[in-house]
Amino acid sequence: NYMGGVQAAGLLASHNCDILIHINSPTAENLPAYGRIKGFLDVCGQHRLKHEILLREMKDNYESLKAQLNEIIDGLDRTYSGQKKGIFISNDTHANIFLNLLFRKHGRLPDDYLIVGFDNSPISREAVIPISTVGQQIDKIAFEAVSLLVEQMNERKKRKPVPLEKPVHKIIPPVLIRRETTER
Repeated sequence: NYMGGVQAAGLLASHNCDILIHINSPTAENLPAYGRIKGFLDVCGQHRLKHEILLREMKDNYESLKAQLNEIIDGLDRTYSGQKKGIFISNDTHANIFLNLLFRKHGRLPDDYLIVGFDNSPISREAVIPISTVGQQIDKIAFEAVSLLVEQMNERKKRKPVPLEKPVHKIIPPVLIRRETTER
């Protein structure tokens, strides 16, 4: 999550955006998903980039979510008119809705918007304009999880097993996938 936030902010910064904006739900700092926010903030702070974090309780139903994102777009258009906006959205589904709303409002993806999602879900590839995203390497995560499980099972089979004293944490780096919402 942290490296994904770093990669997304870095990609948007490399396109010389005037403002970087991260849209997410409020997330407790002790949750792994908070890493997306922290990584984004660290890049912006280290490079002294103008940025804004928009934390909203994202609604579960489409109509409410659409209304929320429409409000955000209207606010961005007013506040940052004529400025190049780099948008990092917490997941690909929300990024796709955001992209669709921009199309409905402007008839296209405006030149002053660049969008990066998160998760590399199929919707990011299938969107009207394929969305740049951060992909977690699910196959590698699954392999590491199963390897740890097998290791623990084998340990329990021993005459005198030694239980783990604390959880094992493995970090699998995400992959930045550049698509048309940032590469035009």
